[in-house]
Amino acid sequence: MISSNIKPSMSRWKSIFKRRQKVIAVFSFRFDAHLVPDLLANIDPIVDGWIAYDDRLSTGVFSNEVERRRALIGAARNAGADWILAVDPDERFEGSVSSQISELTSRKGRIAWGFNFRELYAPDSYRIDGIWGAKIRYCLFRAFNPSERTDTGLHDLWYPRNAGFKEMRCGLNLYHLKMIDPGRRAARRDLYSFLDPDRRDQPIGYDYLADETGVRLEPIPQDRQYHPPHMDDGGLWMFDLGAGAQASEGRPGQS
Repeated sequence: MISSNIKPSMSRWKSIFKRRQKVIAVFSFRFDAHLVPDLLANIDPIVDGWIAYDDRLSTGVFSNEVERRRALIGAARNAGADWILAVDPDERFEGSVSSQISELTSRKGRIAWGFNFRELYAPDSYRIDGIWGAKIRYCLFRAFNPSERTDTGLHDLWYPRNAGFKEMRCGLNLYHLKMIDPGRRAARRDLYSFLDPDRRDQPIGYDYLADETGVRLEPIPQDRQYHPPHMDDGGLWMFDLGAGAQASEGRPGQS
């Protein structure tokens, strides 16, 4: 269920005297497995290797996210990670990250770096009105013992909230492909509303995910492009609730 690809240890050294911090990416895949090759091409210049959780044998609506994340963090730590880069198959980092990753990971102490989380509405433009222009994803952080995590449910942070992590913003962009297709926007709204009907994990709810009132888009600047370029296939990339999911099946915590 867990697979990995760690680059040879020689790549960890900048010189004989200074050890380069080892960055390992972690991610899960299920309905979005076909997006993984492009994800790996995107993060290859950034990381020293990756560890993946193959979730394709799950049968419920949504498998246990807490379990998956704990397994990935533990595997990355066992592989010698100094830093962990948590990412999803439908996310892409701007190209400039590769030239700045060494500087970001040279900082001392427990730091979690936040990236501007750009929700794409087309392969080359993202939404900036209201909540959309303010989203930050803290996904690059110091490795830690997974037993330190205190999990609260959906949308929780990857790192423990009360363990001395300092959240800092790097100003770099992380692009989210899932929102490109209107059908996925509605499906995402429905999925999270099903998983969190009482809005315990997100008080504002999920209707906003498919609300296009006042949409304002901004093109990706030429100097902040991501690679490889994305050609959207119009697929759903998630469990299709409209295909006959039972309300008693696949609640958070089940596989």
